[in-house]
Amino acid sequence: MLAYIIRRVAQSILVLLVVGLVAFSMFRFVGDPIDNMLGQERTQADIDRLRTELGLDQPFPVQYFKFLGGAAQGNFGVSYRQGRPVSTIIAERAPATLELAAVSGFLAISIGIALGVFTAIRRDGWVSNVIMTVSLLGVSLPTFLIGILLIYLFSVELDLLPSFGRGEVVDLGWWTTGLLTSSGLKALILPSITLGLYQMTLIMRLVRSEMLEVLRQDYIRFARARGLKERTVNFRHALKNTLVPVITVTGLQLGAIIAFAIITETVFQWPGVGLLFINAIQFVDIPVMAAYLMLISVMFVGINLIVDLLYFWVDPRLRADRGGAH
Repeated sequence: MLAYIIRRVAQSILVLLVVGLVAFSMFRFVGDPIDNMLGQERTQADIDRLRTELGLDQPFPVQYFKFLGGAAQGNFGVSYRQGRPVSTIIAERAPATLELAAVSGFLAISIGIALGVFTAIRRDGWVSNVIMTVSLLGVSLPTFLIGILLIYLFSVELDLLPSFGRGEVVDLGWWTTGLLTSSGLKALILPSITLGLYQMTLIMRLVRSEMLEVLRQDYIRFARARGLKERTVNFRHALKNTLVPVITVTGLQLGAIIAFAIITETVFQWPGVGLLFINAIQFVDIPVMAAYLMLISVMFVGINLIVDLLYFWVDPRLRADRGGAH
C-alpha cells in the first residue's frame, strides 16, 4: 500500500511539472504585459527597465524554474496589474470560490445520488420519467445559458434573488463567508445551482445506470430470495456496489466544479479566483494566470489521488489483488 502511494505521488508531481511547463509556455504567446503596464509616453529605456525588474529579459528556462521554486514555497510572484503578491490576492479570492464550489458539490452529490437511486428503484414510475426528461436540460444546456435563464426568472421577473455579487460576508480573520448572513445565502443560491446542475445530472444518470446493472445481478436475486427487506437489498447491497465507478466520476466532477467556476463567476460577477483569472487574461497578468492554473492542477491531481485511495476502502477485491501481488 505504501509503495502504491509513493508511486502515485511521484506520478502526480511529474504531472504538475508538465502542466506548469505547458501553462508557462502558452503565456508567452498571450501578449506583452509591458504594453498594459506602461502608458503611451513610455520610452525604450522605461520598457527595458521594467522588463529587467520583472525578470522578463531572462531566458525562458530561468523564468520557469524561478517560478517553480517560488511556487513550491507558496510564492507566485507579484501581480503585474495590482502590484501585490499573487498569493495574497488569491488568498483574498479563494474563500468565495471554495465556498461556491463546496455548496455546488454538496448539492450535486447529495441530490444526484438520491435521484439516481430513486429513478433506478422506481424506473417505471411517471415521476422517474419526468426526472429523467428534465435532467436532459442540465446535460444539454451550457452553463452560462442556465445562469442567464435563472437570473431572468428569479431576479428580473420574480425579483426574489440577487443577480450578481456575493452579498454581505462575515470576516472570520482567516476566512470570509456569506453563509452566516441572509444576503450571502440568497446570493449563493443561483450561482451554486448553475455550477452544480450539470454535475448533478451527470451523477444522477450514472448512479441510475450502475444501480440498474447491479440490481440485475444474481446475488441481488439471492438476497431477495432469502427474505431480506427491500430497503436492505437496495441500500446495503446494491448501492454499495454501485459506488466504485461513481467515486471516479464524482471525484473528477468536484475538480471540474472548481475549474469551471470561471464561467459561473463571470455570469454572476462572483468575486472568486475564476473571475480573477478572466481579468488577468485581459491584462496579460502572467503570474496570476500561472498561479491559477497551477492551483487548479494541484486540486485535480490531489482529488485523483484521493479517488484512487478510496478504491481500496470501497472495493475489497482491489485490496485482495494488491495483497496477492506481493
